[in-house]
Amino acid sequence: MVTSAQCLKKYGEPSASNKNLVLWDVPTELEIGVIPKRIYCNKDLIKPLEAAFKALIATGCVNELKTWDGCFNIRKKRGLASMSLHSWAIAIDVNAFENGLGVTPKLSAKFVKCFTDNGFDWGGTWQRKDGMHFQLAKI
Repeated sequence: MVTSAQCLKKYGEPSASNKNLVLWDVPTELEIGVIPKRIYCNKDLIKPLEAAFKALIATGCVNELKTWDGCFNIRKKRGLASMSLHSWAIAIDVNAFENGLGVTPKLSAKFVKCFTDNGFDWGGTWQRKDGMHFQLAKI
């Protein structure tokens, strides 16, 4: 699992002016349901996220995506001292309203597989469950 220390080493201090951050214009064919039209994210996130979006659409799981709850947000992990991977824009949150920190996630296994098969780790399997959270599995 990618750590904040690894992100700091690869990307440097979190900042809105980080050279790795881009405004990704999501391809029109992927703008289904609540998939956003533009995402401010790390350039390393684009290919895996595009593949995950394609998988969501191909499997019909895109209908399970009810809210897009963000990518880039410089902050510490909730209740911890280390920085969140959102600080480097290599993590996303979805359906936060029903997949909060510490609660049993409500995303289907098929939905989760769309992400994990395309280079993401899922917070729903962690000891401190974070079912809304997906992050790059490696950088």
